[in-house]
Amino acid sequence: MTAQVLETPDVDLAYDVHGQWPPGDGRPLLMIGQPMDASGFAALVGLMPDRTVVTYDPRGLGRSVRKDGRVDNDPLVQAVDVHTLIEALGAGPVDMFASSGGAVAALALVATYPHDVHTLVAHEPPLLTVLPDANAAERARAGVRDAYAARGWGAGMAAFIDMSSWQGEFTDAYFARRAPDPSTYGLPAEDDGSRDDPLLSERSWAVSDFQPDAGALRHGPTRIVVGVGEESTNLLTGRTAVGTAALLGQEATVFPGDHGGFVGGEFGHAGVPERFAPALRAALA
Repeated sequence: MTAQVLETPDVDLAYDVHGQWPPGDGRPLLMIGQPMDASGFAALVGLMPDRTVVTYDPRGLGRSVRKDGRVDNDPLVQAVDVHTLIEALGAGPVDMFASSGGAVAALALVATYPHDVHTLVAHEPPLLTVLPDANAAERARAGVRDAYAARGWGAGMAAFIDMSSWQGEFTDAYFARRAPDPSTYGLPAEDDGSRDDPLLSERSWAVSDFQPDAGALRHGPTRIVVGVGEESTNLLTGRTAVGTAALLGQEATVFPGDHGGFVGGEFGHAGVPERFAPALRAALA
């Protein structure tokens, strides 16, 4: 692995090249996430030794240092960052695996820069805008923000887990329940006073509020595969994946595991990367 930094006026983007550069046969595979940084792809990269893989930290996350004075995460801004990185690599069009908020940024990228990506696998983009219960989902998201603002990280994360594990649409039954106790999920109840978590605050609402350009995505040159985890089909990000695929006139492609099916044990939750990697290969073929 070679770690590098791409310096721009707004951000210093940290990225890693895994494998031969320039690539031998085939195009490079770029992996992006959000709010996860490059470290979350370690297990998956290790299972694809025949591909030259590039991972990066989105601006303001991990090693990438913002210089624009902002703290929000905007998929249109991130799309420009990824475009700038692809241009700097000089090896486009790339293949791309994009997870969660990274998948939203990737959809913005291929709509705006249609010749940057050959095949995009967008895994469970959390687009509330494609849901039939979008207003209720936004209310549930606000509940997570409110719990975080009132009681800190443990309470906010407990509310997030509660929301993301809810089966089906957000009904009155969801909102009638009591707020979950952080200890239920082994989380701390103490409040450390910080309110800058990109997942629990409003800093990433532009990601889940994003409205993809369906026309540009349907008719552009990029081949798009929308992925959904076999274990999360009826959960929030599974439903947004299915809704995104429908917006593009296709059905979601089922991948092993759940929202984090490709991760190892980097963050405590282990997916099934050894099963996920072959499925990703098939989707990119």
